[in-house]
Amino acid sequence: MKKTWGVILIIAGLAMLILGSVTYTKKEKVIDAGPIEISADKQKTLNWPPYFGGVLTVAGIVLLVTARGKD
Repeated sequence: MKKTWGVILIIAGLAMLILGSVTYTKKEKVIDAGPIEISADKQKTLNWPPYFGGVLTVAGIVLLVTARGKD
């Protein structure tokens, strides 16, 4: 189980370091008046600090190393 979480943390940490931020599109209702509905696509950006990706990567490596010693 530790190996699985270690790999997941390493992949997530490296993705956060490489990408830096993620932009996605969200559909929001602008007008909802009876049978008439108007929606708009709005872009949102998810930012995280770069050190957080490094912390996740290191935590994943630690989990892998400690799991390997117990096998």
